[in-house]
Amino acid sequence: MRARLSDIAQQAEVSEATVSRVLNDRPGVAPETRQAVLTALDVLGYERPARLRKRSAGLVGLVVPELDNPIFPAFAQVIESTLAQSGFTPVLCTQTPGGVTEDEYVEMLLDRQVSGIVFVSGLHADTAANHDRYRALIARPLPIVMINGYAPGIAAPFVSCDDGEATELAVAHLVALGHRRIGLITGPDRFVPVQRRVAGFRAAMTRLAGATESDLAELAELSLFGVEGGEAAAGRLIERGVTGIVCGSDLMALGAIRAARQRGMSVPGDVSVVGYDDSPLMAFTDPPLTTMRQPVTAMAVAAVRALVDEINGHAAPHSEYLFRPELVVRGSTAVVRQPDPNPAPGGPKRQRPAPPALPVPA
Repeated sequence: MRARLSDIAQQAEVSEATVSRVLNDRPGVAPETRQAVLTALDVLGYERPARLRKRSAGLVGLVVPELDNPIFPAFAQVIESTLAQSGFTPVLCTQTPGGVTEDEYVEMLLDRQVSGIVFVSGLHADTAANHDRYRALIARPLPIVMINGYAPGIAAPFVSCDDGEATELAVAHLVALGHRRIGLITGPDRFVPVQRRVAGFRAAMTRLAGATESDLAELAELSLFGVEGGEAAAGRLIERGVTGIVCGSDLMALGAIRAARQRGMSVPGDVSVVGYDDSPLMAFTDPPLTTMRQPVTAMAVAAVRALVDEINGHAAPHSEYLFRPELVVRGSTAVVRQPDPNPAPGGPKRQRPAPPALPVPA
């Protein structure tokens, strides 16, 4: 298919003259602009001119979970773009339930002689999985880097969001709004990020809300990741009288909002909900979702740089890089309401807002 300069220029957000200079390998084009044009060629499905193919430094595998959760496409987009800027061609491998497994994708990538592999929320985050698969890759040797999840004894760079701190910040936000009966919903406890969130939740609730061990036992609900899992877990917590819910993902938070509404409750009027990820479109939900933002761009860039260093023979530190999450306050959290001490006889119990015990974060 013959490339149209106008299409490439529009995709790369440059002039047609710049596209022509790049395609003809002429000087006078900034490296970033040149790479943007080459990436536009790849995105549009055009074949690079033969004179430019030598610029590719090789293939790099990118193994991610299913793309139903918007946070994973967000990671994939930044990783692919950053790899392309370093001259590498990304090979995206998306897992789906019942589909190709992580190990099968790795075999395919090895057959294509990739220069390295990036794993996002893979089996390295699962404490029940056998991590010898990663040691075997390193022994080949093949550079690898893992995002979100840590496994000790693997000589590779790890990049994670600080899940424990994220949960503590979310609890602190709700406590500042006057909430004391706060619940947590997150995924199965065999995953490292989940274990860290539970630990952060327990520490924050004990320190900030005075929760006892018996309280904590009924305030944490582990479920399947996703809207349905969040809805089921939130329903159980709502029945136990929580006024605030901290969730392990934005999709779980959407499920929690649905559970509240099915019981005739409003968010944030009756229940405040905090998500996790700040995945795309969460600012446009109803209500806009308060959430803990993962620094996706910074994490993805750090992972790619570590991998490229390893590929180029410059060993990156074989440890975990922890990135600080950010609390993004929107419309799904509010000051806790307290029952009206003088309800109308025979009528529904009315509620009135109570002033916050601590300042509300901006």
